[in-house]
Amino acid sequence: MNYSELHEDKKRGTFDFPIELYYVEPGAPRYQMPLHWHLEYELILVLQGSFTLSLDGRQMELQAGDSAWIADGVIHGGAPHDCIYECVVFDLGTLLQDTPVCTKSAAAFLASENGFSGRLAKGSTEAALADRIFDAMEREQLGYEWTTVGLLWQLLGCLLGMHSDIKPPQSRQQITRMKNVLTYIRNNYGEPITLDELAAVAGMSPRYFCRAFAALTGRTPIAYLNYYRIECACERLTLTDKSVTEIAFACGFNDMSYFSRVFKQLKGTTPTAYRK
Repeated sequence: MNYSELHEDKKRGTFDFPIELYYVEPGAPRYQMPLHWHLEYELILVLQGSFTLSLDGRQMELQAGDSAWIADGVIHGGAPHDCIYECVVFDLGTLLQDTPVCTKSAAAFLASENGFSGRLAKGSTEAALADRIFDAMEREQLGYEWTTVGLLWQLLGCLLGMHSDIKPPQSRQQITRMKNVLTYIRNNYGEPITLDELAAVAGMSPRYFCRAFAALTGRTPIAYLNYYRIECACERLTLTDKSVTEIAFACGFNDMSYFSRVFKQLKGTTPTAYRK
């Protein structure tokens, strides 16, 4: 799975069925899930192993059989551990916009900043519905689009009934600032980037920015930058024939020994061995 496809400007599925399924297993170019967000909703299902999920800075562990519901605009990412997982990404606004039933509650749900995002525990009604959504998307039997949308409606009803009083974990202003920083890293990771530069993008002092960024990501800004660059390098090592040196420089490393050291620290192997 190419997670560069999961940035907010990616169109999902087709015009009349804006839902797309992704299957991710060890060895995929972007097996790790760098922090990102998009204007669509997302369901994650862990098939095997475990997955440490971050949602706007909140950490949670997903085990095999667990699912997660992620609302639009939520900064999310995670670390799989011997994990196989699937994602369904869908444009809920498009699915609901012409719905004649419950129009008012649907509009309120889409406009709310307090929407639920979190774990759907294995064995729960919500997790069972999520599992059936993934099953329908995988099988693609005749009429699966109707089945998928119907199951999404049922799941929405459960979530609305159980999580109507959820409050956002952090201020929207701070989340927006961190989104700006993550966008800046994504667009400029191949160029030299300093801590002061990232702090300026966030509109914060470097000291306060470091604390706020670490609270959201679990890493310092520079550690996250290196992590993101290495993930991009892994994708290029897997999908292109460019030399290791070319890839290192394209991903923002101007010192090969430093690139190799950071790569081995994060991946447990050398770039050349990873490519094989």
